[in-house]
Amino acid sequence: MTDNSGFIITNEPKYIEVSNESKVFEASWVNRIPLMLKGPTGSGKTRFIEHMSWKLKMPLITVSCHEDMTASDLVGRFLLEGTETVWKDGPLTRAVRYGGICYLDEIVEARQDTTVVIHSLTDDRRILPIEKTGEIIKAHKNFFLIISYNPGYQSVLKDLKESTKQRFASINFDYPTKDIEKEIIMLESKTTGEIAEKLIKVSERTRNLKGRGLHEGASTRMLITAAKLIKSDLGFIEACLKGIVHPMTDDQDVIDSLERSIRDLG
Repeated sequence: MTDNSGFIITNEPKYIEVSNESKVFEASWVNRIPLMLKGPTGSGKTRFIEHMSWKLKMPLITVSCHEDMTASDLVGRFLLEGTETVWKDGPLTRAVRYGGICYLDEIVEARQDTTVVIHSLTDDRRILPIEKTGEIIKAHKNFFLIISYNPGYQSVLKDLKESTKQRFASINFDYPTKDIEKEIIMLESKTTGEIAEKLIKVSERTRNLKGRGLHEGASTRMLITAAKLIKSDLGFIEACLKGIVHPMTDDQDVIDSLERSIRDLG
């Protein structure tokens, strides 16, 4: 394959604008400024990128970063094909060479000696040196680098260097307002407004426990999961426990407290 047409999203991923994130995205894209998305898990970062990729008809290559990921996983490596050794581009190199969005999801999960390869792509040079082949690739005019991470899970060992952050424009994601969150839940799960409102009340109770038993409150994604379970004839209380509470925590005291609170609503 000599282009990234296979990575174009053809069906519209539904997305409801929360602030002016689309405007910031397009302004960053026009000026080829790398973009950084920050926000809690399930707050819509990935869906937003998918929507903008579809809207602008840009290929989207997504990499889910993890602690075992190496620079070769991004850039590429030599592989044996029959009796020959051939070079295979990694996802970052594909996007640089042929154009499109390269989305590095949860970049702080990757080791810093891995993510250092993006530095030359985030300044005016827009180049990717490939050490193993000696090639220096000038980024395609339609290459766009986007990274994301969850500030709530930052630590001394898992954080981006300030020098890296300063190379990016940024969009901050958070839980949407009640009205927008209700609209999102109804759109994604086809549930009723009444159920959506009750689920938002559950989320408020979990979000009030952030830092007091929970790392994070319930995400919009979790509320959609619970709504879908209810739509499939699971009871409200059980759907909330299976779709929201149990995935969030193993602390039995917190589970019991939230279950009592949910029963008051149910």
